[in-house]
Amino acid sequence: MSNVSRRSALGLGLSAGFSVTMLSGSSDEASAAPANAAFSLLLVNDIYKMAGDKGRGGFPRLAAIVKAERAKGVPMLFCHAGDTFSPSLMSGFDQGAHIVELTNLIKPDVFVPGNHEFDFGKDNYMKLMGASKFPYFGANMRQADGSPIPGMKDTEVFTLGPVKVGVVGLALATTPQMSQSGDIRFANELETLRASVGKLKQAGADIIVAVTHTDRDMDNAIVRSRLVDVLLSGHDHDLWIGFDGKTVAVESNEEGNFVTAIDFVVQVTGEGKDRKVAWSPSFRVHDSSTVDPDPEVAAVVKGYEDKLSKELDVEIGSTVGELDSRSAIVRSQEAAIGNLIADAIRAATGADIAITNGGGIRANKQYPAGAKLSRRDILSELPFGNTSIMVEITGADIKAALENGVSQMENRAGRFPQVSGLKMEVDAKAPVGSRVVSITVGGAPLDLAAKYKVASNNFMLSGGDGYTSLGKGKVLIGDTDGKLLANEVMAYVRKVQTVDARTEGRIVIR
Repeated sequence: MSNVSRRSALGLGLSAGFSVTMLSGSSDEASAAPANAAFSLLLVNDIYKMAGDKGRGGFPRLAAIVKAERAKGVPMLFCHAGDTFSPSLMSGFDQGAHIVELTNLIKPDVFVPGNHEFDFGKDNYMKLMGASKFPYFGANMRQADGSPIPGMKDTEVFTLGPVKVGVVGLALATTPQMSQSGDIRFANELETLRASVGKLKQAGADIIVAVTHTDRDMDNAIVRSRLVDVLLSGHDHDLWIGFDGKTVAVESNEEGNFVTAIDFVVQVTGEGKDRKVAWSPSFRVHDSSTVDPDPEVAAVVKGYEDKLSKELDVEIGSTVGELDSRSAIVRSQEAAIGNLIADAIRAATGADIAITNGGGIRANKQYPAGAKLSRRDILSELPFGNTSIMVEITGADIKAALENGVSQMENRAGRFPQVSGLKMEVDAKAPVGSRVVSITVGGAPLDLAAKYKVASNNFMLSGGDGYTSLGKGKVLIGDTDGKLLANEVMAYVRKVQTVDARTEGRIVIR
């Protein structure tokens, strides 16, 4: 397999017969499937922004690519590997309803929910699924009593040209730890896949395709299992294309920046028990920056953008120094913008300390000194609709929370903490669970037996990103009592007017 970073086009050095075309234009000749292609698969995943960014990605360009592929006349299955209802600016207002309207205009043949489909709770997920005009797949998802979720499919066999293609959908098994999925049960992906593949083969499927929202470790496990012929995945945001002569594996970056088409040349011999299907893939990667946006979808997006602008393009303060919300920064070290957000939560709740997860800071942006901050900026940074909470827990629980926060720092995991009211020293080379060398609160060493008021967000209170220790004490402000986190930060910025957030040794890593 070959892993390809989101900044590069593709990775080569794969098996003989593997070919990739990076499309540099939108002409029919440049984007044509092989003349003898029997069918094609098209994949998008992890698309949140309506209009894209800097001339690439977004729903209007994705729609143009999908419509062009469908117009080729080759049987085609358009698959969406999830993560789209959230996070985005508009989702903070309508909890993802605009995404359903936009996706209804392109109608995926297969949609597998990602963990972000549950950011606003189970009831909202069910409501949006009911408004969707495209099918949902999730073989490993069940209701609390173990029964299937109404409106969702496990598998389906599609007739594409001369072959029957069996499709199974798999959601991320750890969704409950990452989002607000309520009492929906998520089974192990591989165990579910084994059972599902057997059913598809019994139904006569010639080729097995798994459309999954799974992390790269699980992707690799699925490939090694040889249970499927094709894996179409989401979640890691990479442009990842692999074929080792037996199994195809693809992920299409993020935001519709790149959209991958896989064309299959098929040879069928024999009938009945003697039937054999041989196939070979080739790949076309659509660079959306070369595509003209679809006007119908662009008009819908403009309507939403106009509504947003009236509310969001209002200045609320300015910066003294630089702020940096790039994920590599907020997930690995003390960040000035993390200090700003943590300070705002602590000030709003009156807590002794505040801890917030770096992965919840999302705009991936740099603000120069003297920059004007708007509501749009704050909502771009905090798009999840999380609320502020406060708990009373022991110093030992605080230490456990911080140990969890730095437990995956080498992987730049979203659980990395941004803090207020405390200082901590971390030994990055120490074993997980013993990396926090010292903690002081208000200038005094943390007392493991004493109780402290800790502010955070409702996602973390529910155990999100592994912060289970936050829920071990007394809840003073619960998730139904707290205010929208973004609003708390906006109020803080409006109050101080001039934001003088800076790094100041709150987190020292050695």
